[in-house]
Amino acid sequence: MADQHDPHTGLHSEQGRRSGEHPGRARNPVVKVHDLAWLEFEKPDLGRAEVFAHAFGFTTVLRTASELHLRGTNPGPPCVLIRGGARSKFVGPAFRAADGADVLRLADATRRSVTALPETLGGVTVDLFDPSGARVRVVSETHELPELPSPTPHPLNFGHETARVNVTQRPRREPVKVQRLGHVVLQTTKYLETLNWYLDHLGLIVSDFLHYPGQRERGPVMSFVRCDRGSEPSDHHTLAMVLGPANRYVHSAYQVPDLDSLAAGGQYLLDRGYQRSWGIGRHIQGSQIFDYWRDPDGFMVEHFSDGDLFDNTVEPGWAPMTASGLAQWGPPATKDFLGIKPGRESVRELRALLSALRADNEFDVQRLLGLLKVAAS
Repeated sequence: MADQHDPHTGLHSEQGRRSGEHPGRARNPVVKVHDLAWLEFEKPDLGRAEVFAHAFGFTTVLRTASELHLRGTNPGPPCVLIRGGARSKFVGPAFRAADGADVLRLADATRRSVTALPETLGGVTVDLFDPSGARVRVVSETHELPELPSPTPHPLNFGHETARVNVTQRPRREPVKVQRLGHVVLQTTKYLETLNWYLDHLGLIVSDFLHYPGQRERGPVMSFVRCDRGSEPSDHHTLAMVLGPANRYVHSAYQVPDLDSLAAGGQYLLDRGYQRSWGIGRHIQGSQIFDYWRDPDGFMVEHFSDGDLFDNTVEPGWAPMTASGLAQWGPPATKDFLGIKPGRESVRELRALLSALRADNEFDVQRLLGLLKVAAS
């Protein structure tokens, strides 16, 4: 037993950066955004999207022939905006500015205009494009939806600490209540350039870097990035970015109250024929308890609970990227989650890979070898 290898050894990012490595933050960013506001999608069938959204745990705020707004129980703007379109498409994220002056400052620095958002949302936006081509909105003064009731987590007995006596525990198998939008993960062929753009323009700071095994000297290929709120803690990552052969959405994550509701809500989705992509488990970077699903349009979405919160004093961790290093416990990462399950998505990724190797970007043959090593790990 003493000779058995612990696959998690060295994977927990307690290593700091070495001299000359990326510092994980910009010295003088234009602004420091406060949080993610919402994500925007286009889908051809809004009715089908709404049915899944309710099973996943969202509440509809607005439903028209061409638009669907979905919210969680927390106060604030909707989490997800979906507009009708000929095909499924991720449009981009919207970040919430710390105040209205930051929107003006960002618009002036980028020579963009501040425009009014639709009355259904309220407020204003400055629309930018990151180096990968994704539209990025920074918004302020949007309407604040009131808080909705959210279930209280079940009292738990921890070892000899008994909070529940003469009472049974019976979580209901029903849709979990999504509380809020947590983060979005994007893949880019211009990882370093795009990462620096977000740090320079939006003031985000890196919580963790991952590098391909044996390629640390070439720099990171993934980063988990949080909002800089000073001494106020924020999610371990609001945005995660990974180098890959195509510029695309990877997944988005939504907080739920606790493990019981996450698991019972997952069983509700299974009972209705929806596809679990990977879970249930606990991540390493971020520590979240996770459960990943595919919506009917193929987008990956995550329920999570119990994530890490960092203030701006925590420096980036560094770790090798491996499939086994994605979770502390849980089932092995699936081919669907890793993007290598046979199907339309893997075919698109293969085509993108061949194109990327011929194009002028950061994804080269050595990076491909590193990616293949990750998939095989």
